[in-house]
Amino acid sequence: MAYQLAELEFAREVIAQEGQALTKIAARLDDRFCNAVTLIVDCANASGTVLVTGLGKSGLVGSKIAATMASLGIPAHSVHPSEAFHGDLGRFRACDTVICISNSGETGEVVNLASVLRQDNLPIISITNSASTGPTSLERLATVALTLGGVSEAGAGMLAPTTSTTATMALGDALALAASRRRNFTQEDFKRHHPGGALGELLRPVTDVLRTVAGKNMPLIHDTVTVGEALKIAAAAGRRPGAITLVNPATGHMTGIFTDGDLRRLVLRDTNELSRPVAEVMTRTPRTLRDTAIVDDAIKMFREFRQDEIPVIDGEGKPVGILDIQDLMAMRLVKE
Repeated sequence: MAYQLAELEFAREVIAQEGQALTKIAARLDDRFCNAVTLIVDCANASGTVLVTGLGKSGLVGSKIAATMASLGIPAHSVHPSEAFHGDLGRFRACDTVICISNSGETGEVVNLASVLRQDNLPIISITNSASTGPTSLERLATVALTLGGVSEAGAGMLAPTTSTTATMALGDALALAASRRRNFTQEDFKRHHPGGALGELLRPVTDVLRTVAGKNMPLIHDTVTVGEALKIAAAAGRRPGAITLVNPATGHMTGIFTDGDLRRLVLRDTNELSRPVAEVMTRTPRTLRDTAIVDDAIKMFREFRQDEIPVIDGEGKPVGILDIQDLMAMRLVKE
């Protein structure tokens, strides 16, 4: 047990050190960051590509940064600095922008590539971990030089890149998100870039996943009937969610829902309660979703309010359908 406690303490310290480093880097961001965002935005607007390069761990981080930018509508991909001199220099065009990553700022392959690209007048954004002791070779070649400020690697003397790679990735995320924000990248844009997978599902209109739809398999029951009558009408419709939708008979506006929980409480109190008007025992003004909402909105509501059935209404307050927690569980978007 003692060694487990020691390992947990060590792990917490590693994570805490990395978190503290990110906070410090965030605090020292300045106009250079905004200038780097401008280079990225100008590149994307000119139909250019952001090419990200680095060696070793920096190269792996660069691949992630490029992938994030691409998912946010900024054409980007990674280039290995050594492969660039064996044919990949043809990937670099005058309209492109380059992000060069080197922890020391002196990585030979990255500096050499930056030297060639500088001669071709390509904008270069450097990301290094240098302190303020003077510009590194890579910083001198950069159009905009971003630095982590000399962060120490986490882990009490461990030499493997940890904090520096985490910080570089976070800085890359900030660049990508700030650039996409300046370009007014929307949820609809993101959806087009993620048509599949869980991310794509979260951005689908909630009406796309409704299995219980008004006028199809969901009766709109007048709130003037008794509980027993409402249950009979709902049962005749076949499959139903865990709630009955009740409407004003004159206007068609939803006035409330009657849930399985409402029914259980009613029957446990007195079975004669079934003859009461359902309007007296229904859940009035339940939380609802507009028919313009997306699946992610529904998931947030489920998690925040633990509401297993969410009525979906149109702009006039009329029922469109009801979303049941089981619908999202079937899509594997939420769990029990």
